[in-house]
Amino acid sequence: MLHILALFSFLLVSSSHAALQDFCVADFTAPQGPTGYSCRTPAEVTADDFVYSGLRQPGNTSSIFNASINSASVHKFPVLNGLGVSVARADVAPGGVLPLHTHPGATEIILIARGAVTAGLISSDNTVYVKTVEEGDIMVFPQGLLHFLVNTGGTEALIWVSFSSPSPGLQVLNTALFGNNLDSDLLEKITLLGDDEVQRLKGIFGGTG
Repeated sequence: MLHILALFSFLLVSSSHAALQDFCVADFTAPQGPTGYSCRTPAEVTADDFVYSGLRQPGNTSSIFNASINSASVHKFPVLNGLGVSVARADVAPGGVLPLHTHPGATEIILIARGAVTAGLISSDNTVYVKTVEEGDIMVFPQGLLHFLVNTGGTEALIWVSFSSPSPGLQVLNTALFGNNLDSDLLEKITLLGDDEVQRLKGIFGGTG
């Protein structure tokens, strides 16, 4: 019985910092625990800790996907530690894409601030939901589901993104398959692609093997 009470007490202490105090600005010099980073002392916190200006400028869209993502997660904006939110800015050139990807740790909501995009998600039963969304529209991508976005408008799109976690995580399908050292023979078997195509894609995404 005592060990059950001790475990319950530990779980209560280990719950979100935000549930115990107003905020918890991350202290990156201390070890990270399962519920987030340790907190800076109140004396170390200033008004500047509550402001992040890194999303003011458009990103460089001259990438392979003609798009740019700039995030404000807890690693860049330490005050988000324990608050359960983060944001990002996406700039997507005409014809540009945010390829199939997933956020293992968060649900995502996008707000189209400028332009028009066609976005979609794939449910766990492989049902596809696709919709063209325009300026002022919002769309949600539930946690862990594959989703994508294509700029189908004639102008550069600006998209504001919010996440239900200070550290949502990211896995892009293309780089997960072709940006590592997974053996090419195995990759050909699991993707049903020929060797030439596998090598071409590994060359694009930096894979080896």
